[in-house]
Amino acid sequence: MATATKSKDKTTVKLQPIGDRLVVKREESEGKTAGGIVLPDSAKDKPTRGTVVAIGDGRLLEDGSRGAMQVKVGDRVLFTSYSGENIEIADEEYVLMAESEVLAVLE
Repeated sequence: MATATKSKDKTTVKLQPIGDRLVVKREESEGKTAGGIVLPDSAKDKPTRGTVVAIGDGRLLEDGSRGAMQVKVGDRVLFTSYSGENIEIADEEYVLMAESEVLAVLE
């Protein structure tokens, strides 16, 4: 089990997902096109890749046990741009999503 933490000005924010949820730090979007055109923030697409920074305990199964998570902290994952819930902690943007919303683990 992992906890996402961010320190800023002596304050620490901890975020521990529950069940089969995970916290992903989205990769930065590209500021230029392949042709060299600089894109304003309003024209940039949300990146669909990120790094897992915290995971929950796993899905609760019918027999009362927990299913193992298929992703681990540090994995680079691929997801749809509409996945999860965007949250901001200490000026950093994260996505809180269910494990089932992850499409693939990038190697």
